[in-house]
Formats: sequence, structure tokens, C-alpha cells
Amino acid sequence: MTKNALLIIDVQNGMFQEGNLVYKGESLLQTLTALIEKARSANTHVFYIQHNAPVGKLLESGTMMWEIHNAITPKSTDVIIQKTTPDSFFNTILEDELKKQGVDHVYLAGIQTEACVDTTCRRAFSMGYKVTLISDAHSTWDAEEITAQQIINHHNNVLSWFADVCPTNQLNFNKGSSL
Repeated sequence: MTKNALLIIDVQNGMFQEGNLVYKGESLLQTLTALIEKARSANTHVFYIQHNAPVGKLLESGTMMWEIHNAITPKSTDVIIQKTTPDSFFNTILEDELKKQGVDHVYLAGIQTEACVDTTCRRAFSMGYKVTLISDAHSTWDAEEITAQQIINHHNNVLSWFADVCPTNQLNFNKGSSL
């Protein structure tokens, strides 16, 4: 039987700063809140990935900006993974924790589409996990040449090589699949 885990990547206070708010930030938080509730009601493990930046950087470990956003506060049964690179598996305990829970299917959501979400998606696929990228549950910022929405659309398309890609309203955690 397939065991699932929902990975919420880098949804930290620093990503929701006034003047530099992640694209559709409030909508993202609402989607993630509903997604986490849906996962918990299906007994799907919820993992929070938290980026730790060096001293003086936006997501400096231990600061208010580093904390997981209070709209999606972890419960005591959730696992929090600390990382220092875009790859949620590199030099972290994520793989050990997934194995401990018997997880073989990961669902990905969070920030930043073209960095941490992309890297974690490709790495999970390469490690043999079944991967589902939740198409409406990840975000980023505008780049100089393209908009955040274009980046999101592009990655939803490209990452379909490595993952099932589907929106929150089509997820069915109970079936262990995305549709």
C-alpha cells in the first residue's frame, strides 16, 4: 500500500514581506491551509521544510523571518526538516524520516518554484519516490524577463517529466495517487 507525505517547502515569514510578497501569497496560504487539512484528514504525513540562511540573510536561522508562517502552523505530529540548500534532501534528515514513516509518494508544495520546489521534485524522482507536484500550491516572484505566473506555468509543464502535476481540487490522498 502506498504511503504518502505532503512536503511544504519554505513557507516562512520572510517570503511574505510587505513590498516583496511572494506572488499570490494570500491565495497560496489559503490553498496550503486547505491542502494540509485534506492531507491530515487522509492520514497523510505532513513535513515542513525550513530553509536556514546564514547570519544577516533574510531567512537567518532563529529569526522571526525564518519561522514557518503562522497560517500553516505545524502540529506536534508533523515533521520539520532543516535545510541550507535548494535540495530538501541534501545534508538533511528528510530521506531518513520518509523511510521511517514508510513513505513512497511525496506531494510537493511551497516556495520557490524555480529553486527549492524544482530541485526537490527532481531529486525525489531520482531517488525513486512517486512525486506529485501540486500545480496551484507553489509560488515565486517575478523575474527580470518573465512574470511569476510564467515561471509557475513553465515549471508545471517541465516538471511533468518527473512528477504527476495536478491542482489541489484533483488530489486524492486516500487513493495514493493524484487523480
